[in-house]
Order: sequence, then C-alpha cells, then structure tokens
Amino acid sequence: MTARLNPFAAAPSLMKDWQTISLAINESMEPTLVGLVEIRASQINGCANCLNLHTVFARENGETEQRINLLAAWQEAPCYTDRERAALGWTEVMTRLSEGCERDSAYRALQAQFSEEEQVKLTLIISVINGWNRIATGFGIWVDPTEVKPTAARVSA
Repeated sequence: MTARLNPFAAAPSLMKDWQTISLAINESMEPTLVGLVEIRASQINGCANCLNLHTVFARENGETEQRINLLAAWQEAPCYTDRERAALGWTEVMTRLSEGCERDSAYRALQAQFSEEEQVKLTLIISVINGWNRIATGFGIWVDPTEVKPTAARVSA
C-alpha cells in the first residue's frame, strides 16, 4: 500500500503535539507492558505498520520471541503475569468497544492489578496506540523502524 497522505506534512504542529503527548503517556508505565499493549491493539486493528514497529521496539526492550509470538493467544498462554493479563484484557475491551465486549470482568481484573492512577495511564496508552493505528492504516503509512529514533520510535507509529 502506498501512503495516501503524510499527516506530518499536512498538519505538522498538531502531529508534533500528538507525538509529544503520545511519548509522555507511553513513558508513564513500564516499557515491557506498554509494548505488549501496543502489539496487541495493533493485532486487533490489523495495523501492519504498528506491528512492525512495536515488535522491533519490544525486542529492543528485552521482550522474548515466545511472548511476542503468543500474544494473539494471550488468554491461553502461560507466559504472562497477572498484571500483564489484566492490561491485555483491558486492551481487548477498550480496542473492541464497538463489539460490545463484556467490560465488568476486565475492569475487575484491572482494579486488582493497577492503582487508580495506573488505570488512567493504561487507558491513555491504549487510546494512544489505537489512535496511531488509525492514522497509520487510514493514511497508508509505513515506517522502517531503523529510520526512527529510539525515543521517538515508541510513538511514531
């Protein structure tokens, strides 16, 4: 797919602001957890660009191939912590809002593993990656991870 529009050229100030806030939000929690959330939401949304970027960045942050490969079946895979499972369950619900997913059990798991502040942070992280997924898929963006600076790369989906 070729790019339809470069949003950074079309609205540079807003995209710079979006990138800055995205980075700040993502840096508010542990990188491994953020990486799992970014990958899972990108899988659900079918965003090849974000999957490509965030699997590379997750590996750079020490994530294993096994955990990356099993992420699509995280409910059945024994390699995720209870905290990660709660985050992934909340990611599923927040990413699939239009599907009417059952939120109560996911929220109870979230409450058991995350403080109120962390719940807000995680929800913002999920919102950020869903936003990047929509920008990348909507405009046909493809970014080579080797061309992105490591700190900016985490949000330059």
